[in-house]
Amino acid sequence: MSQTIAPRFRALMLLFMAVAGVLLAGAAPASAHAALTGSDPQQGTVVDKAPAQVSLTFSEQVALSDNSLRVLDPKGNRVDTGKPTEVSGTTYAVRLRSGLPDGTYTVAYQVVSADSHPVAGAYTFSIGAPSKTTAAVGDQTAGGGIVGRLYGFGRYVSYAGFVVLAGGAAFVLACWQRGSGVRAVQRLIVSGWVALTAATLALLLLRGSYTSSGKIGDVFDLTLLGQVLQTRTGAALVSRLLLLAAAALFVAVLFGEYQKRTDDEKRDLTFGLAIGGTVVAVGLAASWAMSEHASTGLQPGIAMPVDVVHLLAVAAWLGGLVALLVALYRAPAETPVETAAVRRFSQVAFGSVLALVATGTYQSWRQVGSWSALTDTRYGQLLLVKVGLVALMVGVAWTSRRWTGRLAQPAAAKAPAKARAKVAATAGKNPGPDAKAGTGKAGAGKAGAGAGKTETGKAGGDKAEPGGKAAKGEAARRAAQLARQQAAMDTARRKQLRDADPHRFGLRRSVLMEAGVAVVLLAVTTVLTQTEPGRTETEARTATSSPASSSSSSGVGAVTLDMPFDTGGKDGKGVVRIDIDPARVGGNELHIFALGPNGRLRDITELKIAFTLAAKDLGPLPVNPEYVTTGHWVASGVQIPMAGDWQVAVTVRTSDIDQVTVTKNAQIG
Repeated sequence: MSQTIAPRFRALMLLFMAVAGVLLAGAAPASAHAALTGSDPQQGTVVDKAPAQVSLTFSEQVALSDNSLRVLDPKGNRVDTGKPTEVSGTTYAVRLRSGLPDGTYTVAYQVVSADSHPVAGAYTFSIGAPSKTTAAVGDQTAGGGIVGRLYGFGRYVSYAGFVVLAGGAAFVLACWQRGSGVRAVQRLIVSGWVALTAATLALLLLRGSYTSSGKIGDVFDLTLLGQVLQTRTGAALVSRLLLLAAAALFVAVLFGEYQKRTDDEKRDLTFGLAIGGTVVAVGLAASWAMSEHASTGLQPGIAMPVDVVHLLAVAAWLGGLVALLVALYRAPAETPVETAAVRRFSQVAFGSVLALVATGTYQSWRQVGSWSALTDTRYGQLLLVKVGLVALMVGVAWTSRRWTGRLAQPAAAKAPAKARAKVAATAGKNPGPDAKAGTGKAGAGKAGAGAGKTETGKAGGDKAEPGGKAAKGEAARRAAQLARQQAAMDTARRKQLRDADPHRFGLRRSVLMEAGVAVVLLAVTTVLTQTEPGRTETEARTATSSPASSSSSSGVGAVTLDMPFDTGGKDGKGVVRIDIDPARVGGNELHIFALGPNGRLRDITELKIAFTLAAKDLGPLPVNPEYVTTGHWVASGVQIPMAGDWQVAVTVRTSDIDQVTVTKNAQIG
């Protein structure tokens, strides 16, 4: 039987790893949960004189380091002085040197949002007049690269370990107390503890590099580790390790003293273990809630307890499901999982689903905020996938519940007549050990009698006793061996009859399907926790969108056009923003920005602009903007010969073959 089970478990583990790799690799390089919503000077503006400082405003509070905010002159030299400081709330500033010359300056930022995720980006502004710049901010690798992927995988393993540890232990205590003595169940729960502990240690080491340089060589930098320990996330990880020490004691008692006691003696100890285990599980769940999404944004005082309940419900359902799967496949024939245990777990799973629906609805409202964000943001799209997977799991669980209703013990009573006849025929072909044992004992007795007579004839009666003892010892040894064979055959017969039950087979199959969906669901949930919430992304877009995006004048002689595009290829969606200043007849200056769906600056392969005045049959007048820095182009001295409603055509190419032209009208003059 074990040979047929092994391929299924291997397949499940391969699915586990493959889904983790695909989903985690598909995560954005920098999963930022705070967004830049404003700056002074503003992005792309030209100021008359050098400002004394540069300030940035984010959608939530962020953590700063000495190099979180950098300002570079056109040659790439730093012109900021001192450490960044908090001005008020979510606004942070860094002072600049005095007497800065005219030109284009680059502002680069790299901070950590309140929910523990790194944020990085850059933009430009000009003093006096725009100029060429050679400033390079380098790859914003915070949260990306190999360290980012390892950190994401570590988060996945930590979630999986918690689910198996907490949910498996809850299954044993609440549903199947005899399972505390089943070696396969013991190994499962201990593996969950080991996975969670190892992942937590790895996250603690990776954290410093993950939020700063992104270099694998900085993982063992003790200076960075010391900085991490002073943060809220570091404190949460250390707290988790301390709680895991208490969890180790809980597991030792559960699989040591507890499983040795009788059913009556277990009752009092069950209550104590349940209280202690609940406290440890709540503490472990709180270590996530206190440092991630729930700890910031709307209603954190409500969101954190709700998040704890959500995690515990996930563990009770998914972890108990994995424990049930192991029990159905790997429990020995002497201690099969009882129908009552399966039914108790069905009730626990049903309660967990109700808790998940209630807490998940609140979390979805809190993180998404609108129907448009549910479909237009990556967070909302992942949330829809998660909801679909939960619905699929509930459907499969309903099938499992039907099989549970048909399942009864002992299995032999439910086995089909053909299966029972086959087992009986097998027993007939192989004579029972009792018959063999009887023959063996009789033979041994005859041999002993013959030996006794021979010895008596040769050496007298006093020398017959040693021969008799040897014969009795041989007979006892063979009797013990045959008894073991009898027990093994009885066990095999019970197992064969148990496995012949079609209802048990159906339950195994449906639970295995549930576990497969659970693997995918857990991977999607992990990616979801690393993705910028839809509400934050929508608010950031609104904050960075110009009120003049409808092609009206801004009131100070400038026109801003926001032109969405979709080339149809990979990463083909975004917005081109064009600032036309002063939007009058004669020379004008254009600042062109390419923004991704998340509202952040991005590069595109090629950008072309043309002006056409159809009423006067003028144009198209081509404009060749000059690339300045990431997502920013400038065109100076653009001549508009006469006033009118000009059509602005922008051609965007995002790859060798993916290209689109979008148009919008602007009143100039």
